[in-house]
Amino acid sequence: MKLSVVVPVYNEEESIQSFFQELMIHLPELASSYEVIFVDDGSTDTSLELLQKLDKENKHVKVYSFRRNNGKAEALHFGFQKAGGDLIVTLDADLQDQPIEIKKLLEKYNEGVDVVCGWRKDRKDKSKMKFISKIFNFFVHKAFEINVHDYNCGLKLYSSDAAKSIRLYGGLHRFIPVLVKEQGFSVDEVAVEHQPRKFGTSKYGFSKIFKDLPDMFTMLFLVKYRQKPLHFFGLIGGLSLLGGFFILTYLTFIKLSGESIGGRPLLFLGVLLFVVGVQIFLTGFLAELILSVSQKEKTLPKLRYPTEK
Repeated sequence: MKLSVVVPVYNEEESIQSFFQELMIHLPELASSYEVIFVDDGSTDTSLELLQKLDKENKHVKVYSFRRNNGKAEALHFGFQKAGGDLIVTLDADLQDQPIEIKKLLEKYNEGVDVVCGWRKDRKDKSKMKFISKIFNFFVHKAFEINVHDYNCGLKLYSSDAAKSIRLYGGLHRFIPVLVKEQGFSVDEVAVEHQPRKFGTSKYGFSKIFKDLPDMFTMLFLVKYRQKPLHFFGLIGGLSLLGGFFILTYLTFIKLSGESIGGRPLLFLGVLLFVVGVQIFLTGFLAELILSVSQKEKTLPKLRYPTEK
């Protein structure tokens, strides 16, 4: 069994050396064959120079560097595609999640789980970050009903098939448990020790919550309505059409009774709801047509059994 450790890096010059030393204490004990893949996400400090030094000194290290900052999701996706291990572990380089905790994830994986998420049960971050995280985890749990307490922990373990089955971009790395679950893989979690930050500063502030919300709506659409967009657009468009229809019907009776309706704001609202409803419904209809055409070129889904020989 080969183990690949994917480490996204962005301006982590203070912790890289300590992180790698700590990782190499435990990694040889966990797997007979392993590799460490650092993906530098366009760092502007000396992170790349330090990684290049590790690359030259250790045969197990691979380093890739983006020309500009593309975000953690792109870094993880790139690392997944480059990983050659049967199992893939993701781990941040700030040492808040300790490499020794990988052992707990491996034990849970051996119970028959495809993806194991770390759960920072006693999180050592600032109060505002813990508050934001609780709100995010609460809404994601309610929306997708996956029994995971900590969706955004950087410490996770995947089977190679699970990691390579998902396409990450934007802020979708926060929804990895949802994405792999949607692909049919099993997901579980295990409590891990979390350490106070000793190096650098957090890359996220309170504004993170405003970035998470749009991503959550994207995930809702991708997971629940990707194969049936008309169900989503049809519901919204239908409600708008219905509201416009009732308003215009009401105003028609008033007009027939001899009253003037030309200057009523309700008339403009009714027309607006009706027109918008038609447009939204047609958007869903077009999405269904596009999906139908794309399905003709779609390859057959991968099978769990029987395996190809």
